[in-house]
Amino acid sequence: MIGQNEYYDGQVRSLEFANQQGKFTVGVMEPGEWTFEAPTREWMILVRGTWDVRLPGRDDWVTYTEGESFQIEGDESFTVRIADTVAYVCPYT
Repeated sequence: MIGQNEYYDGQVRSLEFANQQGKFTVGVMEPGEWTFEAPTREWMILVRGTWDVRLPGRDDWVTYTEGESFQIEGDESFTVRIADTVAYVCPYT
């Protein structure tokens, strides 16, 4: 079964699914600055575009480009800052 998620008045949208490899979301984010709570461990893999990320416990921004990823341990929040629409894949546990 495929689920749908929508955040920030539809400016962030994803499809959620599970298969033999685990649980995933695939989505797009419009330009803006978005903060997310990650209740479980997840990996954010950027498929298209560039984003700046403020990771948990840090004050600085780190830039990620297509093909790069970062990991969130769970029970943490992170913020992304986007200048142009991006696409991502997010496996999680």
